[in-house]
Amino acid sequence: MNTSPEHQRMQKNLAGREPWLKWGPYLSERQWGTVREDYSADGMPWHYFTHDMARSKSYRWGEDGIAGICDTDQLLCFALCLWNGKDPILKERLFGLTNQEGNHGEDVKEMYFYLDNTPTHSWMEQIYLYPCQEFPYDELVRANSLRDRTQPEFEIFDTDSWQNGGWFEVRTTYAKAAPEDIYIQFTITNRSNDQQALTVLPTLWFRNTWMSAPDKPTIQPVDHGVKADHNQLGSYYLWFDQPDQLLFTENETNTERCFGIENPSPFVKDYFHSVLIHNDGSSAPNTQGTKCAPVYNLALSPGETSEIRLRLGKKKVKKPISADDFSRIFKKRRKEADDFYQTIWLPGDDGEVNAETALIRRQAFAGLLWNKQFYRYQVAVWLDGDPGYPPPPSGRGLIRNGDWRHLNATDVISMPDAWEYPWFAAWDLAFQCVPLAAIDPAFAKNQLLLLLQEWYQHPNGKIPGYEWSFDSVNPPIHPWAALEIVHLESSRKGHEIDHDFLKRVFEQMLANFTWWVSREDRNGNNVFEGGFLGLDNIALFDREHGIPPGCTLEQVDGTAWMAFYSLHMLEIALILASKDASFEDMATKFFEHFVSIASALNGLASELWDDETGFFYDHLRSDGEMIPLEVRSLVGLSTLFGVTILKRDLLQHVPGFARRLDHFAKRRHVNHQYIVFESSDETGDVLLSLVPRDRLLRMMNTLFDESEFLSPFGIRSVSKYHQDHPARVRIDGHELSLHYEPGESQTGIFGGNSNWRGPIWFPTNYLLMHALKTYHQFYGKSLWIEVPAHSGNVLDLDTASREIGRRLLSIFQSDSNGLRPVHHQLPLFDRPEYRDIILFYEYFHGETGKGLGASHQTGWTALAGIL
Repeated sequence: MNTSPEHQRMQKNLAGREPWLKWGPYLSERQWGTVREDYSADGMPWHYFTHDMARSKSYRWGEDGIAGICDTDQLLCFALCLWNGKDPILKERLFGLTNQEGNHGEDVKEMYFYLDNTPTHSWMEQIYLYPCQEFPYDELVRANSLRDRTQPEFEIFDTDSWQNGGWFEVRTTYAKAAPEDIYIQFTITNRSNDQQALTVLPTLWFRNTWMSAPDKPTIQPVDHGVKADHNQLGSYYLWFDQPDQLLFTENETNTERCFGIENPSPFVKDYFHSVLIHNDGSSAPNTQGTKCAPVYNLALSPGETSEIRLRLGKKKVKKPISADDFSRIFKKRRKEADDFYQTIWLPGDDGEVNAETALIRRQAFAGLLWNKQFYRYQVAVWLDGDPGYPPPPSGRGLIRNGDWRHLNATDVISMPDAWEYPWFAAWDLAFQCVPLAAIDPAFAKNQLLLLLQEWYQHPNGKIPGYEWSFDSVNPPIHPWAALEIVHLESSRKGHEIDHDFLKRVFEQMLANFTWWVSREDRNGNNVFEGGFLGLDNIALFDREHGIPPGCTLEQVDGTAWMAFYSLHMLEIALILASKDASFEDMATKFFEHFVSIASALNGLASELWDDETGFFYDHLRSDGEMIPLEVRSLVGLSTLFGVTILKRDLLQHVPGFARRLDHFAKRRHVNHQYIVFESSDETGDVLLSLVPRDRLLRMMNTLFDESEFLSPFGIRSVSKYHQDHPARVRIDGHELSLHYEPGESQTGIFGGNSNWRGPIWFPTNYLLMHALKTYHQFYGKSLWIEVPAHSGNVLDLDTASREIGRRLLSIFQSDSNGLRPVHHQLPLFDRPEYRDIILFYEYFHGETGKGLGASHQTGWTALAGIL
């Protein structure tokens, strides 16, 4: 068992002895433009609550900021605020384009980097780059509006102000001396060629909860700082270096600016803007409020650095700000973070991890931890409105989430991306829990169970998809993720498989499995639907809403996911049955489900397999006719995910199930039916596989063909074959087509801000690697394939899986010139001070490895940390 100081803090927090997780980076990077803050009649969040409005209007459900922190209930918040003396507004929050403004959907237009973080947030670092010249808000909007979907996005580093004016580098560092004693330092460096002025406003404020509750908190000055009092949170002190000015206001809406209604007081949410930018000091300064900021006016020569120190804590201290104390605490916590990450061992690590791999892992984990976010959404209140306030427009529940009144979220959740996706998504969260388990198994388990609680999961068993539509169906990967978590944990010395955790997941997923079987297999033939299933634009049409009238879509991936689901529920049932024989009956149930699905997919009556091309395709059923949708994509490859091995040792502990398995095999053989498993005479293990060996080999030829799926950087989501041979189908007199698109999406399906028609995605690549390793564990050296296809280079499946991993990691690895494919030769990362900084994007160009989509999606791209 690890005994590093960070591990000890995690244990104390878990035992309830010391609340090391009371404070963390739980402040969102974008609350505006979210469904939660949308009270419009048309259900258009981007239009209802804009970035321009965010500085003036109080939020209802959460807060946002730059490099910020808050408590677990987000009652008190702290974040960075800046002004370069030229902008028309203070830089309080990150700017980005809305879905309608961006030529590839919503997109943050800022430069910031997650450098480091530990599971208890005892040590955190982040860098934000702020232009010295006026921030190019208008240029970014205008330039992107002139580009269409075939062109790349116009980014902040393309603007005149960035290229010609330089920037301020603001490094934010947090170190906890104790669970509720946080040392904070801003280190600001002028990265321009000229003398520059910068105003820094470290801001402390309360989330506006008094709109729906009577008690209003206060922040007021004390010696060396301010004191924040809250009837639920208690008292906190923020100590700081002597400022040039100390400002107070209220976190209240500027009704005059937002609605044309006179403000009862000048001290509103955007008051600091008025004082600093417009020199509006007409009112006597406020001496207390619910929002405050010490103000520091800096003048920095080229290359000059200045530091600002603050300290947030519960206890009153005599000398709160001491440079020596800061240096000592920072040095200690940095070393402890180093020690913690040196103890992280993963299955497959052979000897010492090299420096480049360690760097990639650590920054992937840092992003994963920085993307934790406080998430509050009471759907019933959101639909009906707050008591004592005018009700929202009627009919909102018909637009979205009307059937989810029970959902009542007030939790810290691992988010995909704190700006672009500041809301949970069911399968994203499950994927995120797997790398989380490598550094914080307890939090990973908590997160995986979260959406299975009664205040999230629907009474009918459905798991909420995401806030834009909780009804949307995500692939059912929770049982697989649960097994990954316990296997990662048990691979370490001193840990056994957590049966209690598996049992909780299993019991909650039973209702969800029943929902799937009753709702998504409408024809009763074990061939499933499911909708878009997280692969937004991968099909010829929108599989969620664009299926032609009178037709049903028989989805290969819907069917494959159900086989995958059945296998992992079976595996959990068998593990539980090894200690409790009553679970053997449940194991049999899921085995039978898997058999039925595998038989439907591979039997003689199935039309989903095309023998000519050696691939699985979706089919559209219309008036008894089956229309093949011949797109070679992850939809067909998903059939490879459905594989597991029942180890002889495990089968010996479940004799009842083993007898049923043997009886089943004999019965199927006598009746000349398709047998869905193989037994090893050598080991006694049993392989359950959705894809038979002969079809597996044919699919391997396609998977590892560089003119099809195999990219220099992993496995493409759509085959490159479709670059010159687009898939086409005619339905109701209309021809639909799909091309290989290795970069950003050229369609508007699902908002157009992601693309599954060619780029490389880490979650599905990870599942493919996992499947190949499983096949290898059974077939061993009896099965070899050419990698790349037609190269004459023959590998076993484990080595082939590692080759995929090698290509994926090469996206982030520096070449001989110190450049990384993910950054696509962006000059910023050629500078010595930024060469070791890595962005983990949502997906990656199928030919160049360039990062695309959300730029901080750790998120599931944190899987790079455990390859």
